[in-house]
Amino acid sequence: MPPDTTHEALVIATFSRQMLLRLADGSEVRARIKGKKIRPVCGDKVDAEPIPNEPEWLITNIRPRTNELTRPDSRGRTEILAANLDFLVVVAAEAPPVDWFIVDRYLAAAELMGVSAMVVFNKTDLHAASDSSAAALTDYETIGYKTISCSATDGSNMEQFSALLRGHTAIIVGQSGVGKSSLINQMLGDDRLRVSEISGATGEGRHTTVNSAMLMLPGGGSVIDSPGVRDFAPVIESPDDVVHGFREIRDYGQNCRFANCRHLREPDCAVKSAVESGQISARRYESFRRLLSTSQDLADKRN
Repeated sequence: MPPDTTHEALVIATFSRQMLLRLADGSEVRARIKGKKIRPVCGDKVDAEPIPNEPEWLITNIRPRTNELTRPDSRGRTEILAANLDFLVVVAAEAPPVDWFIVDRYLAAAELMGVSAMVVFNKTDLHAASDSSAAALTDYETIGYKTISCSATDGSNMEQFSALLRGHTAIIVGQSGVGKSSLINQMLGDDRLRVSEISGATGEGRHTTVNSAMLMLPGGGSVIDSPGVRDFAPVIESPDDVVHGFREIRDYGQNCRFANCRHLREPDCAVKSAVESGQISARRYESFRRLLSTSQDLADKRN
C-alpha cells in the first residue's frame, strides 16, 4: 500500500483488539490491530491505514509514548491502562468505604509518570466526609495535592472540578462504585450519551462493552473513563524507586544519614523522625511501606 495512505490517529476507545480512532480531521473510524505484537491503549497515537473495500482501518504501529499508566496483571506481567496523560484524578467516596491506600498508589503512579494529580471526594449529597476521610484529604492538601469535594448528583462544586480539567488529557480512576462515570456525564452535559454511543461503535450489530474511552470535554481537554478497581498498584521496575512516588518521603529523605536509606530500619532516618513528630502522616508512611513490599514481591517474580 502506498506510504501516503498511512495516517496518524488517536485511540479514543478500546474493545479488546478493536479500537475507535480519531483522525486529524476529527472524523472517527473503527480499526483493528495488525498482528499480535502491538497493544494500543486509550490515549495512544498510532499509525493507521484504510483497508480497501472494508469499513475498518488497520493499526500498524504505536508512536512513542510520553508516559504509561500501568499495573501488574494476574501473572505479574505489566498491563498498560492508558498512555500520554498529563493529569490523573483519583475519585473516592464514603460509600463504598474508601481505601486510602489505593488512593495513595494512584498518586504514586502519577508522581512516577511525571503528571499532575488531584483527589476528588464524590457523593457529598449522600455522605459528608467522615473524620478519617477529612483527615486524609487534609494530608493531601498539606503535601500539595489539590482536593475537591463534590457531587455528580446535585452538581455541587462540579464547575470548579470541570475548570481544573480544562485543557488537560486526564484519566479518572478509583474504586468501583465511587461515581467516576457519573462525574464525567455531569461534565459532558448534553453530550453525556456519547459514552453509550462509543460502547456500540463496533458496527457488528451488537452492543460491545468498552474497556476504556476518551471523551472530549465541552470546555476543552479530554478525559479517559477507566473501569473501577478493587485494588491497584503501579508497576515499578526497582523497589528503590517507590520513594519517588511519595513526595513528602522523597523530600525528607534528602536529610537522611545514608544516601541509600530505604526509610525502614536504618539509623538517623529523617523520614522516620518526621513520622514520629507528625510532620509526615503515619498512614501515608504505612502506605509507602506497603507499596515497597508489593513492588519487591513483583520484582522477585520477574527475576
